[in-house]
Amino acid sequence: MNAATELGFQHVYEPGQGDWTLLLLHGTGGDEHDLVPLGRQLAPQAALLSPRGKVLEAGMPRFFRRLAIGQLDIPDLLVRTDELSAFVSAAAQAYDRDPARIAAVGFSNGANVAVSLLLRHPQLLGAAGLLRPMLPYEPEGDLQLDGTRVLVSAGEGDPYSSPQQTRRLAEVLNGAGATVSVHLEPGAGHNLGPGDLRALERFVAEL
Repeated sequence: MNAATELGFQHVYEPGQGDWTLLLLHGTGGDEHDLVPLGRQLAPQAALLSPRGKVLEAGMPRFFRRLAIGQLDIPDLLVRTDELSAFVSAAAQAYDRDPARIAAVGFSNGANVAVSLLLRHPQLLGAAGLLRPMLPYEPEGDLQLDGTRVLVSAGEGDPYSSPQQTRRLAEVLNGAGATVSVHLEPGAGHNLGPGDLRALERFVAEL
């Protein structure tokens, strides 16, 4: 494992023998190390690419700003999404990874920036496992996600993403041609439960 500031983001990269690269996107207060053990558990042969969000909220790293809980700073999100997309593309080239086989695994803030990557850079990700995501904004124009596989894993009582928001996210991605599976974790809020991990394991195993 190594931590590096090259390519514009503090990040960890772990090489792998498999074709896929997991792009690991932490939640608020996490860092580039948080999801690496999960990524290695999910895909022992994959390469792992785990950047640290550049925005600080009360000292806690995030991938983009928010104005209040549940109220996102959309202009900042759009700029940060483009910056993250450029980093992923540069990292794929620098580490000699197949740019067509990048799968995001994101939690909370990391899941939301992964959704934004799907909406603004639909060719960047081949798959995305989204843990506790929401639809941050409606896409503009004709979104094409044919061939992209997405898991949306929601908590039954998540205070930050309602069932209606989860349904709308699935509708948007399905409408763009993505293959979307939705897992609802019974009794869970924003926290993850064992069913979330099983759903994510199945999703990654099918890549």
